[in-house]
Amino acid sequence: MTMLSATLLATSALPSYAKINVAERLPELEKIYLDLHQSPELSFNEKETSQKIAKHLTKLGFEVTDNVGGYGVVGLLKNGQGPTVMIRTDTDGLPIIEQTGVPYASQVRVTNKEGIQVGVMHGCGHDIHMTSFLGTAEHLVANKDKWQGTLMMVAQPAEEVGAGAKAMLKEGLFSNFAKPDHIIALHVSASVPAGKVALKPEYTMASVDSVDIIVKGKGGHGAYPHTTIDPVVIASRVVLALQTITSRELSPLEPSVVTVGSIHGGSKHNVISNEVKLQLTLRSYNPAVREQQIAAIKRITAGIAASAGLEESLFPEVIVHEGESIPSTYNNPQQTARVTEAIKSAIGGDNVELTAPVMAGEDFGLFGRTEEKLPITLFWLGGVNPQNYAEAMKNNTQLPSLHSSKFAPDYQKAIPTGVSAMSNAALALFRK
Repeated sequence: MTMLSATLLATSALPSYAKINVAERLPELEKIYLDLHQSPELSFNEKETSQKIAKHLTKLGFEVTDNVGGYGVVGLLKNGQGPTVMIRTDTDGLPIIEQTGVPYASQVRVTNKEGIQVGVMHGCGHDIHMTSFLGTAEHLVANKDKWQGTLMMVAQPAEEVGAGAKAMLKEGLFSNFAKPDHIIALHVSASVPAGKVALKPEYTMASVDSVDIIVKGKGGHGAYPHTTIDPVVIASRVVLALQTITSRELSPLEPSVVTVGSIHGGSKHNVISNEVKLQLTLRSYNPAVREQQIAAIKRITAGIAASAGLEESLFPEVIVHEGESIPSTYNNPQQTARVTEAIKSAIGGDNVELTAPVMAGEDFGLFGRTEEKLPITLFWLGGVNPQNYAEAMKNNTQLPSLHSSKFAPDYQKAIPTGVSAMSNAALALFRK
C-alpha cells in the first residue's frame, strides 16, 4: 500500500453522510496527478488538459461539453430531483521554470505570445485541484444512492490571468447548462499543513485591479530643467501621494492595498522625457473601497499635474484594465457553515481551521457576483508537508509560497484530504 493509499483510507470515513472506500482507485489518482503536474499548459492554452478532464468525466457518465469559454469543460450528471451543486476547478499553469528538485518536476518549455521561451509549472497547485476534482466526481458517482439532484463539474481555464470565469459566464455557463444552487471550490494553501483544511466565511480573497498611469510632461535638455515640465518629478510625487489613499482616505477598518509595481520613463542621462509610465495593482474586499481607490487615483494624479503647470490636455491618463479586474471572493456565511461542518465530519474537527482573509485574488469570486447572487464557498486545502511546516514554525523560516518555482505540495496527503473534504461538502449541500 502506498502512502497515498494509507492517508486516504485514514481520512475517508464520512459518518454523517457516506463512507468513501476508494483504495482501488488510489493508484489511478496518483497517476492522474503526476501526469497533470508534468504536462502543465499556460492560460487559454489548456487544450490537452481539458481533453483529459472531459474524457474522465465522460467515462463516469457525465454529459460533457468542452471548449466553453476557451478550453473550459462542463460536466452534468442528473440524479433525480434536488438542488444543483457546482464544483469548480481551475486548470492552467504558470510561466515558471520548476526548481523543486522532485523527480516528477515539469520539464515543459514553450514560446509565449511575446516570442520568449518560458518554463511552465503548476506553481499554484491547480494539478492538485484537478485531481481532487476528478476524485470527488468518482466518489459522488459511486455514492449516487446518498444524494439527489444535479452534479455540475466545471473545469475553468485561465484563472491565472483573471479571464477564465468571465469567459465561461459570457458563454452562458448558468443559462445554457444549469443554474447552481450551490457553488464550491478548493485552493491549495502554502501556509497550511497537508491533511488540514482552512476556511473563512464572508470575504476570504481580495478584488484585483491592474491600473496603468501615463504621466505626461514637456521634455527638453537636462541642463535646462526650467524650460521643461519634468514627468519624472511628477511621477515621483504621484507615487508618494498614492500612499495616502490607504493611510488617510480610507477607514482603517477597511483593508486596502495600492502598490506601484513598475515605473518606466526617460532614455538618457541628460534628457528630460515627455512621458513616464506607472503600473499599479489595487486590492480590497469591499466594492465601495475599490471605487474609492480608483476615484482617488484619478483625482490625485490630475491635481499633481495641475500643480506642476500642465494644461488639462496633458493631465495623466489613468487606465483601469477592466477586462483583467476580478471581484473579491465572498464566502456565503450560511453555506460556508454547512460546508465547514461537513468537512469536519470527513477529516475531523481538529483538522479544520478558521483562517484570516488574504489579499491575493481569485476569479472564482465572479461566480457569486452574477445577477442571481448565487452562494459560493472556497476553502483552503493544506499543501505543506507537516514536518516541513513544523520545522518552519520552530525556526521562524519562510516556506515556499504559491507561484514560487520551489513550491512542491505534499500531494500524498493533500489529495486524499481534498477528495474527502469536497465530497462530503457536496453531499451536505445536496441534503439541504
